[in-house]
Amino acid sequence: MKRIQVVTMGCSKNRVDSEHLLRLLQERGYTLVPESHDLADGGVDEVVINTCGFIQDAKEESIAAILEAVEAKKQGMVEKVSVFGCLSQRYRKELPAELPEVDHWDGVLSFDTLGRVLTTPSHYAYLKISEGCDRRCAYCAIPLIRGPHVSVPMESLVEEAKMLAAQGVKELIVIAQDTTYYGLDLYGKRRLGELLERLCLIDGIEWIRLHYAYPSSFPEDVLRIMADNPKLCPYIDIPLQHSADKVLQMMRRGVDGRQTRELVEKMRRMVPGVVLRTTLIVGHPGEGEEEFEDLLDFVKESRFERLGAFQYSEEEDTYGALHYKDEVPPEVKQERYDRLMQLQSGISLACNQARVGKRERVLVDRVEEGSAMPGQTSYLVARSRTESPEVDGEILVDPAALPAATPDALTGKFLDVTITGADEYDLTAEY
Repeated sequence: MKRIQVVTMGCSKNRVDSEHLLRLLQERGYTLVPESHDLADGGVDEVVINTCGFIQDAKEESIAAILEAVEAKKQGMVEKVSVFGCLSQRYRKELPAELPEVDHWDGVLSFDTLGRVLTTPSHYAYLKISEGCDRRCAYCAIPLIRGPHVSVPMESLVEEAKMLAAQGVKELIVIAQDTTYYGLDLYGKRRLGELLERLCLIDGIEWIRLHYAYPSSFPEDVLRIMADNPKLCPYIDIPLQHSADKVLQMMRRGVDGRQTRELVEKMRRMVPGVVLRTTLIVGHPGEGEEEFEDLLDFVKESRFERLGAFQYSEEEDTYGALHYKDEVPPEVKQERYDRLMQLQSGISLACNQARVGKRERVLVDRVEEGSAMPGQTSYLVARSRTESPEVDGEILVDPAALPAATPDALTGKFLDVTITGADEYDLTAEY
């Protein structure tokens, strides 16, 4: 019986692909080795790497993972190395010639199965509702890699969510390249709101969280449902990328600065207490100092609770690479990135400090050993409805007076805690 390890690079959408693959491998009799297992310890016959090819940093990380596996093969630690995913899809001609030590190459794979082997903690899972993207943003290679938007039928998604709930999943994170586009190809209209309502009816699912919402033509019914249904977390991950008209037009985003600001205001108004997570790009072609100052003003006005940023990276064959010059010098990109993140650091700190003293319901992800909390050798790591796993800060809960014999017994359980402290990323709390 072959022992196989699947290594996942990149985003949560890749993670879902790996989880479907693991189920198929399990059904075919393979013994699954955890991703955290060190190859030097032996016990692995084949390594399968699911690669990311989104931006330069992600590509370099995927190549490093492949080289590490190849070196393990040379040293006799593994017998076979296989590679699939976005990077190998994008460079399907070049990579096999440059890395002949890899035994098998595949591109992006689709899996006709609802079953999965979860690689997340058992109480939360990602639900990928579509594949590909019909947008043609100037900087983005995803449509070149993943192809056009294809929605998963609603019945299949509801069935998969029920299976996950039966496995003990309590939180679903809804993901896609563009979640707000869901349903247009299958049903002729956007049906994300209806899908979310049907997911909320599933017994056992307590929290549902929305990621990767595109701003153009954002479906307003989603905001009404989010305001009315307690299972739908007041949390939206919406990558806005910029605020200046010139840059948004050159990015080919389909919205201008006024529409972007109005959408943020509408979300704040229609969903009281909503937490917004966004990503922005600095140094995109067309961004002069005036446009960057507009971006800083936008962040000051919007006060995003969560914000990440990237420096523009020219990706071959994208519209931006073919039609624009990467004109912003690297040192200017870095300086703008630093200014933006310094601004956001203060906003994030103020948002977190405003929660001190409040009572919040949290979901415990794990127990950590260490001295992060004074006088304790371990602590609980948890999240509220306004923190998403892996990308946001966490709530560190003092284990004193916990309602269980051991902290480990509380993993995957809900607790009501009082927030006692905060920095720009994490919070502390006590039961």
